[in-house]
Amino acid sequence: MRLNEASFGGLVPVDGYGPGFFRIAGQVVEGPVLLRGADHVAWGGYGDTESLLALAGDVDVLFIGTGADTAHLPRAFRDTLEAAGLGVENMATPAAARTFNVLLSEGRRVAAALLPVAPAAG
Repeated sequence: MRLNEASFGGLVPVDGYGPGFFRIAGQVVEGPVLLRGADHVAWGGYGDTESLLALAGDVDVLFIGTGADTAHLPRAFRDTLEAAGLGVENMATPAAARTFNVLLSEGRRVAAALLPVAPAAG
């Protein structure tokens, strides 16, 4: 089997994640994050549609990572994004991060809004 290393050409993939954080471009980012090709910013979660609506016309699909498990998106949240023409796919955050990375390496116009996997209960 032939393995090819993914090339991101200056775009920013998710390097890793853990309880409450993501590793992006070699730095640890705590809390929800929005990845937009070459950069990333903090994301305010389901109450923050403004930063997502700004992506309309610039991305073909927006992945929403819903945490450790796949969860339904709040209806008003999904309706607002879809009304703006955003293609929205929700899935568990680990799957959303992997899918985002694969499509990003293919040069696709994608973005990801990711909720972190919750810290382990202590």
